[in-house]
Amino acid sequence: METGRPVSMALRGMVATPHALATQTGLRILRQGGNAVEAAVAAAATIAVVYPHMNSLGGDNVWLTYDATSRQVRGLNATGRSAAAATIGWYRERGITEAIPPRGFLAANTVSGCVDGWAQAYAYSREALGGRLPWEDLLADAIHYADDGFPVTRSQEECTAQNLDPSDDWIRHLQRFEGFRQTYLHSDGRPVGQGQVMRLRALALTLRELAREGAEAFYRGSLARRIADFLQRHGSPLTAEDFATHTSTWVEPLRTTYRSDTALSLPPNTQGIAALSLLNLLETHDLTLYGDGSPDYLHLMVEATKLAFADRDRWVTDPDWLKAPLSRLLDKAYAAERAARISMSRAQAACAPGITGGDTVAVAVVDGAGNAVSLIQSIYFDFGSAIVAGDSGVLMQNRGSFFSLDPAHVNALAPRKRTFHTLIPAMLLADRRPYLVYGTMGGEGQPQTQAALATRVVDFGYDIQAAIEAPRWLYGRTWGLPTRALYLEGRFSPATAQELTRRGHPVQVLPAWSESMGHAQGICIDPETGVRFGGADPRGDGAAAGY
Repeated sequence: METGRPVSMALRGMVATPHALATQTGLRILRQGGNAVEAAVAAAATIAVVYPHMNSLGGDNVWLTYDATSRQVRGLNATGRSAAAATIGWYRERGITEAIPPRGFLAANTVSGCVDGWAQAYAYSREALGGRLPWEDLLADAIHYADDGFPVTRSQEECTAQNLDPSDDWIRHLQRFEGFRQTYLHSDGRPVGQGQVMRLRALALTLRELAREGAEAFYRGSLARRIADFLQRHGSPLTAEDFATHTSTWVEPLRTTYRSDTALSLPPNTQGIAALSLLNLLETHDLTLYGDGSPDYLHLMVEATKLAFADRDRWVTDPDWLKAPLSRLLDKAYAAERAARISMSRAQAACAPGITGGDTVAVAVVDGAGNAVSLIQSIYFDFGSAIVAGDSGVLMQNRGSFFSLDPAHVNALAPRKRTFHTLIPAMLLADRRPYLVYGTMGGEGQPQTQAALATRVVDFGYDIQAAIEAPRWLYGRTWGLPTRALYLEGRFSPATAQELTRRGHPVQVLPAWSESMGHAQGICIDPETGVRFGGADPRGDGAAAGY
């Protein structure tokens, strides 16, 4: 893969997404006078059609929104809760005792929060940001692509092919599900190839219904009843009542500082605490002494990640079930105390918490007024549960398969509970204005990639496109990879891999450009000139564009 895309630059609006068609949708809305939130909703609707292996109407989303007039940032948690019937006992009655299957109807056990997230964000844009574009205008491109078709990307073709392994009924072999087979494969069972046209006409009808009736149709209308009835008939615990009672939640973002900037993320049930804790730990070191991509830089990143993840795994779940000590976890003195445990010469095998007691798309938008959005939208695994909900064309997520069936686990399954979520939108503010608006897919890789982007922009002066393209690493588990290794893209030198192995890291080298590292997008705003610099990840199929 060739490297070195130029950074996109514009004085007014900028949109960055993992699919070029979604980027163009967002840009169209900005050109029509829409604000950043309206553009983000429209881009999210389009990408839910044209990037079906990564997200859908049947998934969740989470938001950070910046109001340029009030200089306030709000968080929106549009993640779905488990079914009222979804108990550990319910699964045991069906012979499931160890873990919830990641595919199939038993994995489709949480309400889809995505559409309500769009609706809540749209209402906010009208109330606070002067939004005036009609709701149906925001869904127009998504309807067009679902009905008339869209060219399949390289990522979708490869991802589909990887999920047709008939020997793997646990995670792959998705063709065994009729809805998946009929929706995403040729009639002879082959993947739809790159550049071939895919049409999702059942989904187009659903989007038209949403355009006419609003999000209400998805949760309390006939559409909601059809989806729920289909799922129930085939063994899912979800009911129409579960859809009808769903609500998204506006939340106060978590915040800390990194160098002179304010870093923001979302509170639990997301892993935002890990992203900010990681920045606090890194701030105890002068990274410029190590050099970007050096063995010391990577070693520190991984060791700090282990510490941040230990606290995350102890505390992150639905806050209605467990209140994490967020102030203490984000305290700078606590970070310094934890960082002192890091040896620069030897990797820690594992870390205990200091305080005891997947698949995704990222969208970034900045409009001409300075309003900004960081949005993450996901169905967890690639193709989620692999269940297409009857005639709706809606692919259901499998986020609820992350619940534990151990009653003592912090993330134990319970009725109407939000599971631990890897989704974390991100912003850095300078003088209470957005400086970096960014996000990425990639499960456990999300905090690590966010740290890579932040340090490369803030500490090393990279432009956002160069920061996204630079070689990345991943410690732990994420979409498409086994658990608990240190994965390096092949563009790191053999000497770097050897040195990290010598320090005790279980290094595995991936291809030079690995989609397993996630698709990152971002917008950086020059505080003096106001120029928007946009970047999109060549590991995906996206683009950054402005005007």
